[in-house]
Amino acid sequence: MISAETTGRDTQATQVKRSGGKLLPSLGILLVTGGLILLGWFAYLWFVPIEAPYQYRQISTGEVQQYPELELDAWPELKISRYDVIVPDVEKPVAQATVAQRDNAVPVLVKWQNNTKEILHALDWKTGELSALAKAISQYADKEALIVAWWDISRQINLLTGHETLFTSHLNEPLIIPQQWQELVEAIDTYEQTFWQSKSSQQERAQFKRFSEALTARPEEGVVQLRELVGQNREAYIIVHVTDLYKLGLMYPEKIGVAYQNFPLTGNMHGMINHMKVQLKDNDFDTYTLQSITDTEIRAYFLSDEQSSETLLAKMLPFTDKPAPMELEALQLLYQRGGYWLYKLPGGQEKETGLVE
Repeated sequence: MISAETTGRDTQATQVKRSGGKLLPSLGILLVTGGLILLGWFAYLWFVPIEAPYQYRQISTGEVQQYPELELDAWPELKISRYDVIVPDVEKPVAQATVAQRDNAVPVLVKWQNNTKEILHALDWKTGELSALAKAISQYADKEALIVAWWDISRQINLLTGHETLFTSHLNEPLIIPQQWQELVEAIDTYEQTFWQSKSSQQERAQFKRFSEALTARPEEGVVQLRELVGQNREAYIIVHVTDLYKLGLMYPEKIGVAYQNFPLTGNMHGMINHMKVQLKDNDFDTYTLQSITDTEIRAYFLSDEQSSETLLAKMLPFTDKPAPMELEALQLLYQRGGYWLYKLPGGQEKETGLVE
C-alpha cells in the first residue's frame, strides 16, 4: 500500500481521488440546489404572473345625474364609475376611463380620455354623439335588427338600446399600447379581461376578423362579405366611426395606410385647410378627414394612397376631394352625427327607411 504522504504518480492519483471524493458530492448538492431554485422561480412565475404596467384606480361612482358631461340622462338607471389609469413612477394619470353598468351586468366603457400624447387603448370621442346615435337607433331600427360595429361601439349600443350586436366581448383588438410595453402583452390582456369581466370566444374573434377584413375590401366586395357574416335574412345595420380608421390601419397596414395629427381650433379654418394641403403634399398623402375631439381641438386623419381611399371604410366616411358617403351605392346611409355613420345593410327583410339626420 502506498502512503498518502509519499510523492509520485501513485500519490497524485490517490490525492486526486480524495479530492474527487469531496468534489462530486458537493457538485451534486449544488446542482440539486440550483434545480430547486429554478423550480421555485418557475413556480413563482406560474402562481404570481407578471403584472400589467398600469392599473385602473376608481376615483368616483354614482348616478347618471352626477355626470352631466356624459349626456346620458335618458338612461337614469345606469350606474357610472370613473377610473384613473395609473402607471407607477408617473406623477399624473395617463388616461381616465368612465364606465357604465346596468344592474349587475359587466362594465362598459362610455368615455375615454388620454392625458398624454401616447395613445393608450382608445381614441377620444364625444359622448354626446354616442347618446344621440343610441336614441336614433332606438327610434328607427327594428328591435329584432342586428347591429354590426367595432366591438367597443357594439358594447355601448347594446348597453344603451338593448339591440342585439354581433360583438359582445371586450375584444381589445387592436391592442393599442406604447412600444415599450409590447413584451407585456399577455399580462395586459389578462388584466383587461379581468377588469372588464369579459373573455371572448374563438368564434367571436374569428367573426371580428371577418368583419374588419370586409372593411378593407372594395365596397361591393366588402358589403357581400358583411351580408354573409350576419346571414342572408337578418335585418342589419352597420355603424362606423372615424376612429375606426386608425384601428383598422393598425391591424392591416398593408391594406390601408392611416396617419393622424391633432390641431387646436383657432377659428381660422382657411389657415387650417391650407395646412392640411401642405401635409398632403409634403407626405404624398391621398386625402384627409376631420374629427372634432373637443370644443378646442380637432384631429385630422390622412390616408396614405389611393388604395387606402378605395376601401369600404374609407368610402363610408367623408374625405376631401372624394365622393360623399351619400353617393355610396353599396350601402344606404340612414344617419350621421359627428364621427358616427349609420348604414342599412342591403338584403335581409327589407323595411321602409329614411334619412334620420
